[in-house]
Amino acid sequence: MKIDIKHIAKLARLRIDEQKFEKFEKDMQSIVDMIENLPDINEELALDKENPMALRKDKAVTNKFTREELLKNAPQVQAGCLVVPKTVE
Repeated sequence: MKIDIKHIAKLARLRIDEQKFEKFEKDMQSIVDMIENLPDINEELALDKENPMALRKDKAVTNKFTREELLKNAPQVQAGCLVVPKTVE
């Protein structure tokens, strides 16, 4: 895969010196090559405890704190809601 740093810089609105284009292309290509060489993870291996690439099983925790406990840490509360600074005029 050919990486066009000029095009990427244009899309990201970055200004890159002409002398650095080659270095950035090599760096970006090495990152892409590294990612392409990562092993595939299927669901069986992902949950296998003996596999070093195993993923943890996510568990949603609900009702851990009451609303009052959470609001007591807020700097300012009004009518049971957090008061935040106005951001839009």
